[in-house]
Order: sequence, then C-alpha cells, then structure tokens
Amino acid sequence: MSTGPTSRAEPHPYLSVQCVNIFVRNHDRSIRFFVEQLGFHLAYDAKLQSGERLVAVSPPDGSTVLALIAPKPNTREYKLIGRSTNVVFITEDVLRKFQEWSKRGVRFHTTPRLKRIKYDSETGSGSRRADSPLLGAESTVWGSVVARFRDIDGNSFYLVSFDEVTHALEAQRRAAAAKLEVERRAAQELEIANEVQCRLFPQIRPPIHALDYFGHCFPARAVGGDYYDFLDLGPGRFGLVIADVSGKGIAAALLMANLQANLRSQCSISLDQPQRLLQAVNQLFSQNTPDGAFATLFFADYQVTSGRLRFVNCGHPPALILRHDDSIDHLDATATVLGIFKKWDCEIGERTFCPGDTLALYTDGITESFNENRDEFGEDRLIESLRRHRRLPSQSLLENVVDDVRRFAPHEQHDDITLIIAKSFPP
Repeated sequence: MSTGPTSRAEPHPYLSVQCVNIFVRNHDRSIRFFVEQLGFHLAYDAKLQSGERLVAVSPPDGSTVLALIAPKPNTREYKLIGRSTNVVFITEDVLRKFQEWSKRGVRFHTTPRLKRIKYDSETGSGSRRADSPLLGAESTVWGSVVARFRDIDGNSFYLVSFDEVTHALEAQRRAAAAKLEVERRAAQELEIANEVQCRLFPQIRPPIHALDYFGHCFPARAVGGDYYDFLDLGPGRFGLVIADVSGKGIAAALLMANLQANLRSQCSISLDQPQRLLQAVNQLFSQNTPDGAFATLFFADYQVTSGRLRFVNCGHPPALILRHDDSIDHLDATATVLGIFKKWDCEIGERTFCPGDTLALYTDGITESFNENRDEFGEDRLIESLRRHRRLPSQSLLENVVDDVRRFAPHEQHDDITLIIAKSFPP
C-alpha cells in the first residue's frame, strides 16, 4: 500500500467533430436527397426560437453530422452553394456505392478511379503514381479509389476508399459484430437469470387466516441480491423472511440463491427453534460463500391464533409495526449479519401482532433511495407513507409506498427495493 502521494495523468476531455456545414437552397429537398438517395439518417430537424430551422443528416456508420444550412439569397453563404465542399466520405467499396447511388439518381462527375500513392519512409513524402511494380523495402505503396458526386444543389463531395482504411474498416466491423454478439449473449443470459431468480421468490401465497400479506422485489438490475420468502412453519404458524445479500448483479444473485436454498433446506429441521435454524443457515452460508460476503436477514415466526410474533433481526433494517393507534414499534437487530462469523448466535425478539396492526419488512433500497439533493428517503418518510396508505389492502399499500419512493427519487434506481406488507385482521 502506497503511503506517499501519487500522480495520475488527467483524462483528456472528450473531443469530437460535431458537424460540417453544407449550404443548400431548400431543406426539404436536401433532406430527401441525403436520406432517400444516399441512405443517410435524419439526425435532427428542429425550429429555433429565432424561427430558423436547424437540420442535420448523418451517414449510417458515422458520428459526424452534416448541418444543412439554407442561407438567405444575396448573402455570402448563399454564394457558396454549388461549390466543392471538400467533404470526404470513406467507404470500403467505392464501386458498390457508386452503382447503388447511381441507380438512385445521384450525379457523379466521373466513374471511380484507382490511384496509387508511393510513400517513402526516409523522406516522409508521398507521390502519386500509376500502377507500378514493387518498390524498395523502405517504401510502401497504398492505393485509393476516388469518385466525386454532387447533391441536388451542385455541392460536390468525394467518395473514397483506401487500402489501409478498407482493412481497418473491415477489422472494426468484425470487432463491432463480435462485440454485438457478446452483448446479445450476455443480455440473453441475464434474461434467463432474471427468469430463474423470479421463480426463487414465492410463486403462491398460502391463505393465512386473519392475515392479508404481500411481498415484491424490484431489482435495480436484471438480477439482484434482495430476497424475500413466505414459509409454512406448521399448523397455525407462518414465516416471513426478508434479506439483503452484499454486492450487486450476478454475484449477489448467486449468493441470494445460496441463502434461499440454505434457509429452506434447514427450515423443516428446526421448525420450533428459530435460533438453531439460523445458526445452521449461517454455518452453511459462511462455508459456501467467499470471504467478506454476508447477508442481513429478518426472520419472523407468526402464530396466527395468538398473534404472537417471534423474530430474529440479523443486522437488517428494523422492521416496523404500525399499530392500530398509529404508534410505531421498531423490531431492531437481535444478532449480527450472516456469513462472516463461523461461531454465531442470536437472541429471539417477541411482539404481539394485534388486529388492525400493519407489519412492514423492507430492505435499505427503500430508505437509502436519494433525490437530486442527495437526501435519502429515510425511515421517517417510510413511516409517513405507511400511515397515509394504511387503509389499503396489502398489495395496494405496498405499490403506493414504492410509488412514493420513486417520486422522491425519480432517477435511475441504484439498489434493489424489496418490501413485505402484512396486515392483521380480527378473526
């Protein structure tokens, strides 16, 4: 680890050619020429506040645009219409473009001509030659094919291909095609991963007497590290789980699947002992995950007839019970996170979940969502949202809370958002 200051080269500011001005007599007529005859794209066509029209076209594979300017008659710019623009378009096959554009009515000055240039590496100079035999070892020969054409106003352009440029263009095209294929496969794999992960979440919500509940995960990416679950813990008992695995993307999704498998496999073994259940989950999770990986988790064991709610909070944001009298009960941490320590223990918290109460389990993607001022949504806004929508059914309440978060932080979502809402009704 370096202890002294280090010098870094400052990144160069972004620089590119935006546009080249082409003076024309009529915008619409020139647009038709460039778009319909040359196959260009219409980059933009807008009207300024001054009333002037801003029009530009671009070649299919180019980043530079041609700004089509229609100057007023009797101006200096108007006199430039119909002259050589000195604009050069590079293609890998001039003859093919010549034939294609000629069929579309493009006027060429001449047919494509082959030119060969001798470059002397000793003098650094080049001279134009006709076809010639092989030159000395210190010289190279490179060729170009040139054709000149005019637009509808007589402005002339060059259409050129160079041997070296053609090879470079072909290499770029192959690289671009390979990159697109890699991106396509990656996108397809992410889509499959998303479908697989969605099936890890509860597909069926067992009907629980006197309990209206709903959960949903909104990943920031195609897949994420948030997890929620509903567990059948036996007659009259119901489990609610929410967790957040460290990291993001595919890596977090794999850890999330590992945690889900560990929890469900151990659930049938230690139904009556949440402490033993989570100790076993922690041991398996720490053995099967890389160093430094961890998960926060909230586990709740709800007994339907008595309303008894036993819970373990493993370093997770505190669950909230919005009581029927509008007070708030926090279900704070009772243990540290899962996966870091091999020797791990927890305490069991307990509450009574009464008719008219609302339970909210959430991940920090809700409270840590931030707006343009870097202000976080926070717990206070979450409580306010729960109170405002508390009379809605659980699914509608959840959706309205998430809508409140997204209105507060309308930019791109940076973290997974997961929420469980459970409402207790009189038996």
